[in-house]
Amino acid sequence: MTILAKKDPLNKKREKILIVDDNPLIRELLEFSVSSFGFDYASAEDGLQAIEKLQHEPFSIVITDMIMPNMDGMQLLKHITNNFPRIGVIVITGYTGSFSYTDVIMAGASDFITKPFTADELEAKLNRLVREQTFIRELEHLSMCDALTNLYNRRYFDVKLKEEIHRAHRQNYPLYLTLLDLDRFKEYNDTYGHQAGDLLLQAVSKILLQCTRENVDWAFRYGGDEFAIINPYINHQQAVVVAERIIHSYGSNDFGTTGLSIGLARFIRHDELEWTDNITDLVRRADQALYQAKADGKNRVHFNEEEIKG
Repeated sequence: MTILAKKDPLNKKREKILIVDDNPLIRELLEFSVSSFGFDYASAEDGLQAIEKLQHEPFSIVITDMIMPNMDGMQLLKHITNNFPRIGVIVITGYTGSFSYTDVIMAGASDFITKPFTADELEAKLNRLVREQTFIRELEHLSMCDALTNLYNRRYFDVKLKEEIHRAHRQNYPLYLTLLDLDRFKEYNDTYGHQAGDLLLQAVSKILLQCTRENVDWAFRYGGDEFAIINPYINHQQAVVVAERIIHSYGSNDFGTTGLSIGLARFIRHDELEWTDNITDLVRRADQALYQAKADGKNRVHFNEEEIKG
């Protein structure tokens, strides 16, 4: 089968595909195919290995065989549907009769391919799925973003923080909340005018996006001159490095006497508290750390001390 790379208007650099198949020949064919289509990819030999990779790397799409040892494709599909609802899944199966199109679509699959398949068929289904995911992201962004900075808004922060905390606890990986506040922003506004203040807020939003991981971290305009970042899959040292990078990037610009104060807190599950109270506790500790950063002289990072004990 000859596969030629084609030009495509879709932004495929942001999409990463996980290929799951126990047959090394099929896996190699899929790897070559998705690479020639312009996608980045990783591979797994079965469902268990796929779950391990899903916990540590961001993927947009999973292509999985159905008949595999240890964990079959249907079990993997259900796991992805329950734990990674934003990931699209394309199921590949042979003429075994074990799983029907209806079975896999009802279980949460985005599409279905029957062996033997052609490269054109696979590319068409991948491109359709990417377009759908892009369209959904655009709709979500329009309803949940801040019009001035184009970051997600406070309303979506409340939704996303709850969602990410539950996922982090369920999959046992660390999650940090970063709260940021502009120092002397009122003074800057009074001196240069509100239009200049708006441009400064927009500049901060660009810095946050440049200093965080696309499709992994979540940046928000928390309110006024306050911002927030949800950082999953990150340890304490990495969280501090990201925060210091943001301050350094901000300081490389000429924004008068303004600065950025940053508070960090790690999510810690307190079993005696309700989930709502646990989320409130995380925000409270990050806010206290932010307040301490300002009290210590502003334009610096402070982390919540309970993180060291926890």
